[in-house]
Amino acid sequence: MSNKIKSEDINKVIWQACDTFRGVIDPSQYKDYILVMLFLKYVSDTYTEKYEVHLKKYDGDISRAQRAMASERFIVPEHSHFNSLYNKRTEPNIGELIDIALADLEDANREKLTSSDGAGIFRNISFNSSNLGDKKDKNSRLKNLLTDFNKLDVRPSALDGQDVLGDTYEFLISNFASDAGKKAGEFYTPKEVSTLLARLTKSKPGARIYDPTCGSASLLIKAGQQVGDSNFSLYGQEANGSTWALAMMNMFLHGFDNASIRWGDTLRNPKHTEGDNLMKFDTVVANPPFSLDKWGHDEAEDDKYNRFNRGVPPKSKGDWAFISHMIESAYEGTGVIGVVVPHGVLFRSGAEGRIRKRVIEDNLLDAVIGLPANLFFGTGIPAAILIFNKGKDKRTDTLFIDASQEYDSGKNQNVLSEKHLDHIVDTYISFRKSGMPSGVVEDKYSYVSTLEEMEENEYNLNIPRYVDTFEEEAEINITEVQTEITKLENELVGVREEMSKYLKELGL
Repeated sequence: MSNKIKSEDINKVIWQACDTFRGVIDPSQYKDYILVMLFLKYVSDTYTEKYEVHLKKYDGDISRAQRAMASERFIVPEHSHFNSLYNKRTEPNIGELIDIALADLEDANREKLTSSDGAGIFRNISFNSSNLGDKKDKNSRLKNLLTDFNKLDVRPSALDGQDVLGDTYEFLISNFASDAGKKAGEFYTPKEVSTLLARLTKSKPGARIYDPTCGSASLLIKAGQQVGDSNFSLYGQEANGSTWALAMMNMFLHGFDNASIRWGDTLRNPKHTEGDNLMKFDTVVANPPFSLDKWGHDEAEDDKYNRFNRGVPPKSKGDWAFISHMIESAYEGTGVIGVVVPHGVLFRSGAEGRIRKRVIEDNLLDAVIGLPANLFFGTGIPAAILIFNKGKDKRTDTLFIDASQEYDSGKNQNVLSEKHLDHIVDTYISFRKSGMPSGVVEDKYSYVSTLEEMEENEYNLNIPRYVDTFEEEAEINITEVQTEITKLENELVGVREEMSKYLKELGL
């Protein structure tokens, strides 16, 4: 019988653990406790297994085994180990003990578990919070939580080299996003959209990959996984401290210990720099917050990185501010950028129209892809993907895809199936590799526009201007319609006569 753990085994236990908090705190806060505890269990189990390996290697010599552990991925102080906390699960100050354990785990692994300004990944979470109820109820909940997690065995040998834990983490975040509604959309991009964007911008081995608004880092991780081997490096930045912590834990659970995930406002204070310049990347991907208000307009005019050289976006809509940052962060001549945007980015006028014109004239726009409505948590509006390519050379055409009608209906929102993703990606890859003549590529689905045509459309990228999805209405046979109307009128006369008969019988 196999001792290997499966995703569904982990999911079952963790959803039991979620019951600890249901009705006590908002579902959007579950992640702050459940995912931290999952991370602690993973680090603890990994540490124990490594220690046992060293102990066996050194014939039971404890001191030599302990010295060897100093070079492992994580240092786990004895009182920070999950097993220690489980053994103390009935202590009256168990919430305080968990908080101390997490703080000391951070302190023992400062290079990995803290930001550049010294903030730890657990700083926004307290298991001793009064939010979990009065002392008696809180202690009972934490005891149950530790008991549930004690059922999990997430040692590396039990995972058998598979990314089961990372997959479970993504599964949980997606479910928290579904429960939490709009707020959760700030930290999670649906996996199908992340997969699509990662495939469209597929990086080569050795690539630097960057997400300036990385959320919980699901998109960034998928972009890395598309490379096909381990020869790549991941970089990200996230403004929300709690979500930055999720991203850090997500990277470790997926085995990307060397990823550089920074905490801070990318537009006001980009953290990935080299000297006085922005760091450059082979691939830049993002799902920025849609039409962000108060994004930093007042500071943009004097931006020392010259990111807004094509124009400063309006104060109330930061979409083109993020796009401008992404374009300037990509390598000249080779960089590829993929970004999820609201449709307004394609056609709004004013400052945005002027920036859009400059970007198109600079021959950066490679593809515009319309997605179905109701794909994202917290909003039913349709979105689009823009692909920019800083290595188009002499080719000046742009591919338009209208994929808005290709989806499966899910429980809470629409879903892109593998078939739908393949259709989009195959169309784009064919365009990139072999080129296509301008005009219709696939009827009512894709179209290649010349630079001159976009100019004639005043640089408006609204997809229906290029992909004609008009369906002619079926011709109406007037004679058949009149015959049907006459038939219905005769039936109505009969019904009225029958009704009058019944009313007379009732004396009404």
